[in-house]
Amino acid sequence: MAFESLAPLLNRLPAVKRPEGHVHFKKKLGWTLGILVLYFVLANIPLFGLDKNSIDLFELYRAFFAGASGSLMVLGIGPIVTASIVLQLLVGANVIKMDLTNPHQQAIFQGLQKLMVFVMVILEALPQILGGFMKADAALAGTLGVSVSFITFLLFIQVCVGGILILYMDEIVSKWGIGSGVGMFIIAGVSQQIVQGIFNWKTDNAGAPIGILPKWVWMAGPTSGIDMNYILGNPVVFLYSAGILALISTVLIYLMVVYVESTRIEIPLAHAAVRGARGRFPVKLIYASVLPMILVRALQANIQMVGLILSSRGVKFLGTYEQGTPVGGLMYYLSPINGPSDWIPSLLGPRFTSLGVPEPAMWQIILHVFTDAFMLIIGGIIFALFWIETTGMGAKNVAEKIQNSGMQIPGYRRSAGTLERVMQRYIPKVTVIGGAFIGALTLIASLLGTLGGAGGTGLLLTVSIMYRLYEDIASQQMMEMHPMMRSFFGKE
Repeated sequence: MAFESLAPLLNRLPAVKRPEGHVHFKKKLGWTLGILVLYFVLANIPLFGLDKNSIDLFELYRAFFAGASGSLMVLGIGPIVTASIVLQLLVGANVIKMDLTNPHQQAIFQGLQKLMVFVMVILEALPQILGGFMKADAALAGTLGVSVSFITFLLFIQVCVGGILILYMDEIVSKWGIGSGVGMFIIAGVSQQIVQGIFNWKTDNAGAPIGILPKWVWMAGPTSGIDMNYILGNPVVFLYSAGILALISTVLIYLMVVYVESTRIEIPLAHAAVRGARGRFPVKLIYASVLPMILVRALQANIQMVGLILSSRGVKFLGTYEQGTPVGGLMYYLSPINGPSDWIPSLLGPRFTSLGVPEPAMWQIILHVFTDAFMLIIGGIIFALFWIETTGMGAKNVAEKIQNSGMQIPGYRRSAGTLERVMQRYIPKVTVIGGAFIGALTLIASLLGTLGGAGGTGLLLTVSIMYRLYEDIASQQMMEMHPMMRSFFGKE
């Protein structure tokens, strides 16, 4: 196979060494917290030489890209997610022929993914810098006595270093910590946005505080101009501007995700050699987790980046943009819904008018919503199926793990083939249902909006990842108390 020849190169890529043997829970927790602190530090280090008038191409995707505008973490997990999308699509379309159930080929796939991340760091940094979106500070260049091109080169190096750092930070957490670095960075970014959405006292262009608690205090005052007549005459605008829709959506999504995360099919297991040793293998409704939603939104983000770059160069056949916002053409329909102001006419109209373009017709708004729904639901199914195969969660891999642990399904012959046939009845079907369900839930959250502008996808990811992290911590503590359980989870 062609990619076998790349194995020596992939093996030479810098990698975080895996721990030898079991890592104590306290040590894992220490590594996890240490990387989290490092992430916040890097996210608050501004890019040297960046002009304040620069445009952030991924501003609307910050919640689930775990990036920070104008900092070393400006790319966030974007290159990691994009590399995963590209390889999963190529493998799924059989352009790259790989058997991901084969451990050797799965290792090559993971090496290719890391190599692809390095490529994506460059490909995501270059268009933003050379396209004029991330501008070099000409005044600083003059003060230092160097050319603007030199400052531009420094910006490129800083962005690339940040993108590579987050790759290895994720690898450290995956091998030495708890959960995954990608998930932890998403939790950190979205949580920060939600806290700011509740308590932020800074004012917007209308003079109203941004945080909902300060805003409610301001609305109750005499200077706001809001009374019962205004509320009754503009109920939708009031619910949106007061943050009530966002608050309801945030609470609703939180409760829904916790509920569906606890919904599962449990397959009974018994140990073949130890009488009375029984257990259950849970197949959750959201079996592939909500991470495939990152892949869907990342795909949309990269499509929008291409459209914006082409539009800035005068190529407008894919769509037109005003101040970085798609306002017409195919790019408008392919853009994600981020809140009520993207589909409620009374909120959408003023936003488009302020950009100097006519507001969309009702059929255009409906088509936009249906396009986003299609991408979330169908994309959720496709990426969920890819995800379980590339992460060893497919029926064959699960059957092998159960077989190696010495467990079997009571009433069935003890063999990997039998276990695989039983798992095949449940895992693919639950994956499809779960992918569609999580896509629909993401759509609802995106339509209603969330606190702090975290976005429906970001909130959904945060709640689900936190729930999984809680389960992971619980299992880690259980393995500390019962070392024999490590063999079942494949930790030794």
